[in-house]
Amino acid sequence: MNLYAIVNGYFKLDGGAMFGVVPKTIWSKIVPADENNLVRLAMRSLLIEDEGRLILVDTGIGDKQDQKLMRHYYLHGDDSTDKSLAAHGFSRDDITDVYLTHLHLDHAGGAVKIISGEYLPAFSNAKYWTNQSQWDWAMNPNDRERSSFLKENLLPLQEHKVLHFLNSDSQDQLPKSVSTRISSGHTESMMIPALQYKNRTVVYIADLIPTAAHIPVPYVPGYDVSPLLTMKEKAVFLTEALDNEYILFFGHDADIECCTLQSTEKGIRVRETFPISAI
Repeated sequence: MNLYAIVNGYFKLDGGAMFGVVPKTIWSKIVPADENNLVRLAMRSLLIEDEGRLILVDTGIGDKQDQKLMRHYYLHGDDSTDKSLAAHGFSRDDITDVYLTHLHLDHAGGAVKIISGEYLPAFSNAKYWTNQSQWDWAMNPNDRERSSFLKENLLPLQEHKVLHFLNSDSQDQLPKSVSTRISSGHTESMMIPALQYKNRTVVYIADLIPTAAHIPVPYVPGYDVSPLLTMKEKAVFLTEALDNEYILFFGHDADIECCTLQSTEKGIRVRETFPISAI
């Protein structure tokens, strides 16, 4: 197995929304905000090369949305999915599977592209993986998440028959090296993949812990549909991760790809940070 970090680009969100009830006087010491109170975030995917398959975990926001929507996300930087794949010797056509942790636009928007006005799967040779509960949730969105579940990011996958559900009765599933835990505080049935890699457990922590700054249990984004559930899920996960020396891989931290954990008098915190290539 080989693991690679794929940077789909960078964007900005309101710092207060990203840290919920935590005061700006506290979180801004860790993640500085700009003059508009925005914080810089990555859209980082994990690429898994294993058993003859090339699995991309999440896709970023993509580039097909109209500018009216995109201007709210302040996309910036020179990184892109294609550029990042090419840096590791791959192209979109090499991707065999796309694992969508959840269907919010900053994780699934890049799953679909537009060619001559037609919405098509952005990875033409890939199967796309979600689960039935998250799919049903996205198809019938609540008012809180409606703007994050865009039908043009999702329905083309179903129409082109590349959509697959994990934990279904189908024998066609992902390699056994990719295990999944479910978290529902951020959104219903978000999938968190874990891998055994070089005798370590690497976890793509998705939006349960968006950045290393969100490791303290109360640091929960205002975007989460059930913040108290997020706190419970995070506390359980962090204890497990500390006890078993997991490596956390972050999808949204603009600077930190991976970290390990340690116990401190303030609770579980970051121990070491490093790129995934250093494992």
